[in-house]
Amino acid sequence: MLGVLSFGLTAESLLRIALAVIAGGILGFERQHHGRAAGLRTIMIVCLASCVAMVVSDIFYRESFQATGTTHPDPARLAAGVLAGMGFLGAGVIVHQQKTNITRGVTTAATLWFSAIIGICFGAGAIGLGAVGTGIATVVLYFVPKFERNIQKDAYADLAVRMNQVADVETVTGAIESLDAKVKGMSWEEDLATGERFLKFHVKFKSQRSKTLPQQLMSSLSALPGVKTIHWQG
Repeated sequence: MLGVLSFGLTAESLLRIALAVIAGGILGFERQHHGRAAGLRTIMIVCLASCVAMVVSDIFYRESFQATGTTHPDPARLAAGVLAGMGFLGAGVIVHQQKTNITRGVTTAATLWFSAIIGICFGAGAIGLGAVGTGIATVVLYFVPKFERNIQKDAYADLAVRMNQVADVETVTGAIESLDAKVKGMSWEEDLATGERFLKFHVKFKSQRSKTLPQQLMSSLSALPGVKTIHWQG
């Protein structure tokens, strides 16, 4: 036991741990800056924990081999356990907002998972690989979002329209699609007592128009005869 403890405190092991903490801090700072639930401390701890797990695995591997000369545990088992456990932690930071139909936390979950891999790299002594991985991840997290904002990507929203029998469904659909928005689906409910219709359109459009399209739709649809209320959710 004393041999294990003394081996674990070698300069090489301490260097691996220090590099894992630094890498976790670099990755965690970006998430903390964006106000994510898993920020600086969480990612640093994840990276540190996976590194320590690999250092311990390496200790067991070497010590058992020296003790028996033949049999020794598989050092990859702890790494596999770390990555399996990260699935639960990553799922905990992913939140789906029902009102806005927006899923958040996927990048944070991926960063947590990646930081565990970086910790494993440093813990296993693959310092060069861990350093390169940290550098590439830093570029992705800090600089790619600037290019991401310029990518023409699709966005989706729900448009609810209440109207009477005077209004024509095809006319409403045509007014929506005339504004370069595509109707991908529609649900229809009709009140037989009053003759009112409640239509819900699932609309696809370019995300760059998310601020202007709702107002344009409100103006266009409110001018149609028979349209009573309009509700945009996106």
